[in-house]
Amino acid sequence: MRSRSVSANPADGDVTPAVLAIGRPDFPKVLIDTLRRQAEVGHCMVFALSREGAAHCLLDAGNIPIGADLGAAYAGQFHAADPNREALFEARTGVPIVLPSFAPRMYGARYRKIFFSDSDIVDKCATAIWTDDTCYYVNFYRVGAQGRFNPAQVERLKTIAPAIGASVARHFQQMAPRPGQDIATLFATQAPLSGLTARERDVCRGILGGLSSEAISQELGIGLHSTLTYRKRAYEKLSISAQNELFAIVLRLLTRSLN
Repeated sequence: MRSRSVSANPADGDVTPAVLAIGRPDFPKVLIDTLRRQAEVGHCMVFALSREGAAHCLLDAGNIPIGADLGAAYAGQFHAADPNREALFEARTGVPIVLPSFAPRMYGARYRKIFFSDSDIVDKCATAIWTDDTCYYVNFYRVGAQGRFNPAQVERLKTIAPAIGASVARHFQQMAPRPGQDIATLFATQAPLSGLTARERDVCRGILGGLSSEAISQELGIGLHSTLTYRKRAYEKLSISAQNELFAIVLRLLTRSLN
């Protein structure tokens, strides 16, 4: 079993599991587990909106039993009544946005009844990103037993929203593959990561995966001193000094490839 280092503080790199799960069948589970760990999100739903007005529910994961029904209702009719619609359609392509904080008065009576009262949703945060002509609209919910997001959780969601939105968009674009979609391809083809040697890339991918230096050494079959040397060389080439900076490079390349 792999041993993983655990950070005492939820740094940006802690959403790495969701990024590394892009294109995998377990992406929905990894995503909701990441959101629960980061901000105690109860449920996540993702919708694809087109500029022509069509809507589709792409992901429904978490603790709302009627989530699938809500997704179908939203995609079929209620997306046109979403108070966030104007902000969504004004957003620029490739630029992640965070939607306004939830307030019941934003929604019409029928919308409130179906999507909040009947489903026991008491709070919602959301982010979105356009790529080409598709908006990936990512919604985070909490139900009555959880209570509303506290201020720290809201701020945490705002912090991780760009990474989550970009990861969701990239995952669902796997249906129409393009170069640079996965982490291995980023390391092989995109500067500055492509400037690393094969071993330096292996070590960096292990770091992104949350492995300790000892676990990376064991997985690669090399000594700890060699692992530390490869890490030092890689960080020098990338002009960084910490794991969160490595993650930032990957996220920047991931987001850029959406445009």
